[in-house]
Amino acid sequence: MLLSHHEGKRSTEDAIELFKEVENMRSPSSPIPVFTSDDWDAFEEALINVYGKIELPQYKGIGRKPLPKIVPLDDLKYVKVLKKKVKNYIVETVQRIIFGDPEEIFEMLGADSDGYIGTSYVERINLTIRTSLARFIRKGMNFSKTKRMHQKAFDLFQAWYNFVKPHKSLRLKIDSGNRKWFQRTPAMAEGITDHIWSLKELLTFRVPVQ
Repeated sequence: MLLSHHEGKRSTEDAIELFKEVENMRSPSSPIPVFTSDDWDAFEEALINVYGKIELPQYKGIGRKPLPKIVPLDDLKYVKVLKKKVKNYIVETVQRIIFGDPEEIFEMLGADSDGYIGTSYVERINLTIRTSLARFIRKGMNFSKTKRMHQKAFDLFQAWYNFVKPHKSLRLKIDSGNRKWFQRTPAMAEGITDHIWSLKELLTFRVPVQ
């Protein structure tokens, strides 16, 4: 499910804002999700900022007393996937577990028996975004002219992706006459709704006032 998006610079401050948005959507009873990224140090710093705790190192009685520092929560899980390229060709993929227990991470991500964590899912989402939103096509004339319209366009895509678009990876096999598969959207898989929404239903839905 596409939880959130954030438009901004590739900076630590913007990464912190993104992770804060994700955390605000997480139920207190649900575990912290597994985070994966490329080799960008700002993500690590931002994760500790949002999913960290202040810890006072033990004083050994020599020199100055150590200052408090922010350390990651015990249940924070973060993996970096590094791609080594030679002449624009990927020759090796290296994964590095930054935070968390490897076995728990592999189980939550559904990694294969060799413990391989790939980037195919996020790359598939990136491809879907580029083929669904003309403003994301590289070197095109349909780029966003303002940040506000860029955000609104992606808001609509996010809702369509979660409620309207059936995902092949989420379908369930059934035995019901001529039907072999029960199609589902991410919102159906999460139990948020019980049916595939039409675009009209999405555009005319009124958010309840709380």
